[in-house]
Amino acid sequence: MPITAENRDHLLQLTNRLGYGIRADEYSEIMGQGVGGWLDEQLKPPLGDDSNTAERLGKVSWHIKYDAVENKWPALDEMRPIALNKPIEEIWLAFDPQKPMSGAERAFPRSSVIAATMLRSVYSRYQLREVMAQFWHDHFHVNAFADDPIAASMANYDRDVIRKHCLGNFREMLEAVATSTAMLYYLSNRSSRAGAANENYARELFELHTLGRDAYLNDRYDRWREVPGAATGHPEGYIDQDVYEAARAFTGWTVEDGGSIDGGRKLPLTGHFTYVENWHDGYQKRVLATEFDPFDKPMADGRRVLDLLVEHPATSRHMAEKICRRLVGPSVPPVFVARIAEAWQKTIKAPDQIAQIVRMIAESPEFIQSRGSKVKRPIALMAQYVRAMGYEFTPTEGLFNQLANAGQKLFGAPTPVGLPDDNKVFLGSNAMRNRWQLLIGLTQNYWNTGIPEPTETLKAWNAKVGTGVEATAEFFRLFGVPANEGLVNQTSMAAGLVPFASPVGADGEKHLAVAAAVAAMSPEFQSC
Repeated sequence: MPITAENRDHLLQLTNRLGYGIRADEYSEIMGQGVGGWLDEQLKPPLGDDSNTAERLGKVSWHIKYDAVENKWPALDEMRPIALNKPIEEIWLAFDPQKPMSGAERAFPRSSVIAATMLRSVYSRYQLREVMAQFWHDHFHVNAFADDPIAASMANYDRDVIRKHCLGNFREMLEAVATSTAMLYYLSNRSSRAGAANENYARELFELHTLGRDAYLNDRYDRWREVPGAATGHPEGYIDQDVYEAARAFTGWTVEDGGSIDGGRKLPLTGHFTYVENWHDGYQKRVLATEFDPFDKPMADGRRVLDLLVEHPATSRHMAEKICRRLVGPSVPPVFVARIAEAWQKTIKAPDQIAQIVRMIAESPEFIQSRGSKVKRPIALMAQYVRAMGYEFTPTEGLFNQLANAGQKLFGAPTPVGLPDDNKVFLGSNAMRNRWQLLIGLTQNYWNTGIPEPTETLKAWNAKVGTGVEATAEFFRLFGVPANEGLVNQTSMAAGLVPFASPVGADGEKHLAVAAAVAAMSPEFQSC
């Protein structure tokens, strides 16, 4: 059945918002899938990468360089294949803090994830998973630049926690995060002991990961019995007492880091999660007006906290609002958020809970009507430009740095909030200048990421090459930008495509590439 104009627009919006645009070589297939077929495939990706992406990942290398330090290590300057699939115990043996090692070596697992993220954004068949992995990396943010152990565990965090669960069940994902080496280091729970419970993780668990700031009621109530609903075991929100008690529930959740347990016992040096019974505060607790019996079975206290948080209606509201804001836009009707929150609450046991919610959002009128409401994040802008241009792409450190300049330092936001989901972050004068620089830099291969071939791009899209002006007009059309004759002529002239009636020719390739970059600077391409 031929796709209608309405369905085509919906499908293009899906691929631009829940993916990073369409490549010329996949356009016909995606149009043949239609909205339902595309969502069906995207919401049930295999655990690993598609064969094309996996092959490309196997060829990616990252520049690693450091100076010699006497009696510690020799100088090094090499391109090294990235490493994504090593078990954490293998990485951790190399990470041993007692072993002299360059910081660049300790950071290499982080560099591998950064390179893979950029490459997958361009080539992965499962584009929706790339978008949702970015969402969850922000929601469960760990700053991979904050500490060497976090950098060392990033490949495992990305693979076994975020990507594995990003379209699955939220409760399962929440425990995977709580037991991840990266989060245990980032929010300090690995050092939490009976009698000295560390509140960092518990506080962010309530405020960021589940109930949200709107459910924090300590400004009105400072005793648990005073919280509305507490008397019946259903408090409307949480107070500091809940955080203190939850912190006690997670004591003993730690990492096998080779440290001393007690006396002559030591933990192995594997980097794996472990539970140390001796460090757990086993006495009675009360969280969200729920009494915990003393000395329950191992890890039962922490898991019960996770259950209570997942089942609380405030978590459904918080998650619905956050995912709607990311996928639909900043001005989502409250009635729509309430509808998504109700669906979230009803699906808390479903193995594909998150996928169900994403489908409900993607098929909604609110999503269809939200076109243009989101400013593309720098990685989305980069990936969609490269995908549309269709040239061979290589991720590099220079590109990573430019993405950071444009407002998105991958895995490096300075606070546990992650990168804010706010259009204004990307619309300041400095951010905009760096977004334009990102496009020009890709076009002129500033960072050795690949060389665009604009006439080949137009041919791949069955567009007219013709004269410089005609080719420029085709790029505006390709990028969804309504352009009049004056704008096209001005762009052609600025890019050096003169005289107007001349064919592009071999000498005009670099000028036409600039014209393509200028077209991509338009607000229509910068938003989705």
